[in-house]
Amino acid sequence: MDQSVLDAVKRWPDVPAVYGWLSLTPRGEWKLHPLGDAQAGGLGQGISNTQILGFMDRNYADQPDGAWFFQNGPQRVFVRLDAAPLIVHVDPNHQTLTTHHGKTLQHVFHWYCDETGQLYAKTDCGPARIDDRDLQVLAEVLRSAEGLTLFDLFEAFELSETPQSGGSEQPALTHTLSDPLKRYPALSQAAPLRFLKAAEIAQALHFIPNPGPAAVNSPSLGRKIVS
Repeated sequence: MDQSVLDAVKRWPDVPAVYGWLSLTPRGEWKLHPLGDAQAGGLGQGISNTQILGFMDRNYADQPDGAWFFQNGPQRVFVRLDAAPLIVHVDPNHQTLTTHHGKTLQHVFHWYCDETGQLYAKTDCGPARIDDRDLQVLAEVLRSAEGLTLFDLFEAFELSETPQSGGSEQPALTHTLSDPLKRYPALSQAAPLRFLKAAEIAQALHFIPNPGPAAVNSPSLGRKIVS
């Protein structure tokens, strides 16, 4: 986090946190909710100011309980997550996987796929989902030990019976390049793939999709974001 933010937290430690004012889309776009309706499913408004976006990206973090927030100076602003805490974009030109807030993945520990074909990952940066526009790129890179592609595995999953709660282990995904250590370093080691129901993803990756106050899980409409 920015040093100025850390200093503000020390100076004003008792500023109440707020809920319902921010959300993160499945493609990694921040949305502001001036009506405080994020918890209730409001669409929100896009943010175009690059300085504000940069400030938000640098001061985005999580709590041990799995709730993610933007630290706006002394005030903690909790975020509704429409897909996952981190949205990962694939850059074929530089062979990198980068989060929506500018962090480059160094390692993927575990893959998860839901019944809609969305791909999630447990990474060194935190719980993530691959931007759906980049799935084709990864499908051309990832292979199981038997040589099956990600799409092959998903097709086999669709044809099989629905797994019991908790999912079913699938063959580990490995990089297919002849020298994987020189390309997509985050994918250089095999990581297991598990198919889960979409409703099970948040628990498996340990994040809270729509955090709210401990006592009342409803939009906090009484306080505005401190500016």
